[in-house]
Amino acid sequence: MRLLIHWLLSALALLAVTYLYSGVQVASFGSALIAAAVIGLLNMVVRPVLVVLTLPVTVVTLGLFLFVINALMFWSASGLLSGFVVNGFGAALLGSLLYSVINLVIDAALGSFFTKKR
Repeated sequence: MRLLIHWLLSALALLAVTYLYSGVQVASFGSALIAAAVIGLLNMVVRPVLVVLTLPVTVVTLGLFLFVINALMFWSASGLLSGFVVNGFGAALLGSLLYSVINLVIDAALGSFFTKKR
């Protein structure tokens, strides 16, 4: 149940990024659902491999290179989908930052909601 709610809220987060920043466009809520799923899958499968491969660069930049990896995952999802458009790497960087912040708030809210004793 939590996964389904998180997926729906992540799609809403993508729509919020679209509203807040014009460099990212999502065609519809259905496209946002698919994009949220693809971003989640990329972050689950491809991101760990990239983090390990770029570990020396990440250490030298004191972890700031992880922002580049997040932007690449965000941009890759837009390349795979037709209803989700990111206008270049700069837009992917800012869009992924906004998306991450909104998802951080969602995770905190869901964590407190699901850990409450009823």
